[in-house]
Formats: sequence, structure tokens, C-alpha cells
Amino acid sequence: MAELLRVNTLAPTFRPEPVTDTEAAAMFRAAVKLFAKWDLTDERAATLLDLPLRSYRRWKAGEQGRIDRDGKARLSNLMGIHKALRTIFRDAGRSYDWIKAPNTAFGGQSALDIMLGGELTDLMRVRRYLDAERGGW
Repeated sequence: MAELLRVNTLAPTFRPEPVTDTEAAAMFRAAVKLFAKWDLTDERAATLLDLPLRSYRRWKAGEQGRIDRDGKARLSNLMGIHKALRTIFRDAGRSYDWIKAPNTAFGGQSALDIMLGGELTDLMRVRRYLDAERGGW
């Protein structure tokens, strides 16, 4: 009897490359510029990045420390949020204003209100919403 050949039809598991320290440093610099466009205080920016205020201010001034895995994930989500907004809104000003505007998708809260909950999952929630809106997922 002929042996049946089993073929693995499952796609290989996708494993993205980890964010490098150099990439994280670049994302941090971009996030500082983005926070200025969003008119965020240093306190709010530090909350989004889950950094002590003193550390955020020191890093913002150019004395950046090591960015851990959670910090890299936060920065990646913030850059994804920015990218999605720039795709949805052709006018940069509208994309910067949207972040503070009340939104029925968030129970009348703004996306910024959601993100200021301080958890990584809060950033992910906003990013998933925007990715769905732009047809990215």
C-alpha cells in the first residue's frame, strides 16, 4: 500500500523582527514631535509612554535612556496611530485635531482620553480602531 504523504498546509507563524534600539530611539524623537503637534503637556506625554515625568523630560532634552520592550511597543503603536490618521485625513491639522475630539466609538471620549488611561492596551485600542477605519485590517 502506498504511504500517504502529509502536507503541512498551515502558513508559518508570523514573527515580526523586534524593534531595535536604534529604531526605538528614532521613534521616540518622532513621538516628541508628534506630541507637540497634539499640544500635549510633558505630563501627558510621559503617561502615554509610561515614563516618570523627570525621565521623559531628560530623554526629551537628549539624554535618552534604554527603551524597554513595553516602551518600544508603545512607540510602535503611537507611530501606527499617526500613520493611520495621516492616511485617513489628507489635512495634517485635521489628523492632529481628531485625537482630542469626542468620538462615539469611544463612548463620547476622545482617543486621547482613551490613551491617557496609561495602559499599552489603551494605545492598542485606538490603533485597532484606526486601522479598521482605514481598511488596514
